[in-house]
Order: sequence, then structure tokens, then C-alpha cells
Amino acid sequence: MKRILFKTLNVLLILYLVVCGILFFFQEKLIFFPQKLNKEYQFSFDQEFEEINIKMNDNVLLNGLLFKSDSSKGLVFYLHGNAGSLGNWGSVAKTYTDLNYDVFILDYRGYGKSDGSINSQKQLFADLQLVYDAMKKKYSEDKIVVLGYSIGSGLAAYLASTNKPKLLILQAPYYNLTDLMSHTFPIIPTFILKYKFKTNEFIKVCKMPIVIFHGNQDEVIYYGSSLKLEKEFKPEDKLITLDGQGHNGMTDNPEYRKEIQAVLL
Repeated sequence: MKRILFKTLNVLLILYLVVCGILFFFQEKLIFFPQKLNKEYQFSFDQEFEEINIKMNDNVLLNGLLFKSDSSKGLVFYLHGNAGSLGNWGSVAKTYTDLNYDVFILDYRGYGKSDGSINSQKQLFADLQLVYDAMKKKYSEDKIVVLGYSIGSGLAAYLASTNKPKLLILQAPYYNLTDLMSHTFPIIPTFILKYKFKTNEFIKVCKMPIVIFHGNQDEVIYYGSSLKLEKEFKPEDKLITLDGQGHNGMTDNPEYRKEIQAVLL
């Protein structure tokens, strides 16, 4: 009986180690879910926009869309979630152009018409900085709002922590990816995670005001993440709870639209 139990435990341990190994070497496929678009794909939206390609340090081209408002007060630099492409994310722009902000939305490596693939946190952060620098040539930084949704919230927090935008807005953010992984998959050791995205550390050094929106019914990134982030706030920072809101579709929430209008006055 003891021998059978010992063999069973050995098999379970081996399986556990194999699963951990797979998660370590293939975690990009478990974190990022890009929709790839053909280079000939024609975006179609009910407002004016410009398609922009920006060259990275390794000559990879990243694709983005710049939506123009009728009377611009500045730019919303928008970092989207971990799935899809500009083909669907572009529809969020109207919420902000209606408030007289231009909107730039980037497709990360491997998303949409962007070349390459994401292979490290360092690479991703370097890409963001190059694209942000390109937008600073078009807009004064004191008129740029950095906004990140879901996976993009940690990227936005990083970018704001190393630059000086006017405002940082986070939609459905995580405390950091290690915390989210521990909460969602407590059986998996967090040391295998190559992407940390330490939002909690980034916001500590952000000098600009921070506004967080989070639905208290979020089924993907638990609402408690934002309650933890709130403890790192400066006096002027703000958490806005959207009652009954899940993870997706926040931009269409009437309460969000009401609150974001006040934030972007």
C-alpha cells in the first residue's frame, strides 16, 4: 500500500513539474491572445483616424491608430487589453474624442498589423517608450493622458512612472501579475512568472494624479486588486467603483461615461 502511495505521489509530482515547465516556457501564449490582421486589412470606424507605423530598435514595425477630435484638448494614449486587435479596440476611441481628446491606440507586437511577437517584459516596456516618444513629438506631454485597460493597466502604470503625462487612468487593473496569479491559480508557484507588471510599485513613483475604475463584479481581475492599489494612493488619487460591472465592456457603462467626462474636463 505504501509503495502504491509513493508511486502515485511521484507521478503527481512529475506531472506538476511538467505543467510548471510548460507554463514557464509558453507563458506568452497564456497571457497574450493577439488577433492577427493581414497587412492589407482596412480599418473602418465612424470617425476620422490615421494609421501610423512606428519602427522599434530592432526594425520591427508596430501599428497604431490616431483618432482625431473636432477640437483637441490633448491626447489619450490608450493601452488595450490582452486579446483582440485594433480591429475591435478602435471602437473605444469615440468615448474620448467626444470629450475633445485625440486618441492613440497601439497594437503590441504580434497584434493586428504589428510585426514580431512579445518575448520579454523588457522588450515590451522598451517598445512602449519608443511609441510614447513618437507621440510626444505630436503633443505636449502636459496634455497627454495615459490610459490602460486590463493587461494594459500595468503597462500604462509603468509608462507613467518613467515619464510625466498629465494624468494616469487605469481600468480594471491588477495589483501586479504575481498577486493576480496567486489569487487565480494558487497552486502554481509564482517564481515561474516572467512578466511581473508591478503596478503597485509603479504608481508609488507617479507624480501625476491617478484615477482607477474597477467593476465590483469583475470576474477576471478581482476587484480587491484596486482596493490594494488604493492603499498606495497620493491624496489626490481616486478609485471609482462601478457597481455591477464585470471585466469587459467598461467603456460602454453609462456610469463610466459619466465619471470619465468629469475626470477629463
